[in-house]
Amino acid sequence: MGLRERKKEETRIALSWAAIKLTVERGFDNVKVEDIAAEAGVSHRTFNNYFSSKGEAIAARHFDRAVQIADELRSRPDGEPLWEAITNAVFARFALGMREAERPVDERWIAGVKLMNQHPEHRGEFLKAHTAAVEALAAAVAERTGTDAGRDLYPHLVAGAVGAAVLAAIHLWLHGDAPAPFEELLRDALGQVAAGLPLP
Repeated sequence: MGLRERKKEETRIALSWAAIKLTVERGFDNVKVEDIAAEAGVSHRTFNNYFSSKGEAIAARHFDRAVQIADELRSRPDGEPLWEAITNAVFARFALGMREAERPVDERWIAGVKLMNQHPEHRGEFLKAHTAAVEALAAAVAERTGTDAGRDLYPHLVAGAVGAAVLAAIHLWLHGDAPAPFEELLRDALGQVAAGLPLP
């Protein structure tokens, strides 16, 4: 990636994190695109060059993380079993994302994320991003397994299962009586899927 492309990617990420931060702190309906642009240190017009709405800007982190997981999966050692490689790829990118956020997870932050996730505009954009994310991961799974993402079910089933595991862990952590930290829930979810979802 050249310098120009790298700067564009940095701006996109900054806008997405600014959208998340302000929305969690103020509530979805209390944040304007102008606020997000100012938080990221760019103009309103620059925001519009990257995203069509604040909902899309927020959901971009989910899609970007999935693309990074797919790229990480492609770089895992060839001899590593598939589900082990997937789990390592997922945790490598989730850990990076948490460092990018540069914010400790506390009760107020979690409460704000819960409210953000319940907003209809965010939910719609998140589902669109999630669908695209699963497709990106399916392509990487197909490459690793020698299957054809345009013809075979297998890569789509694996990618869909990974996506479901991630969403299940997020949902239980945010909305349930989670018995463990998010990282443990996610590892458990991927482990159960890899084992074929045996009866508990």
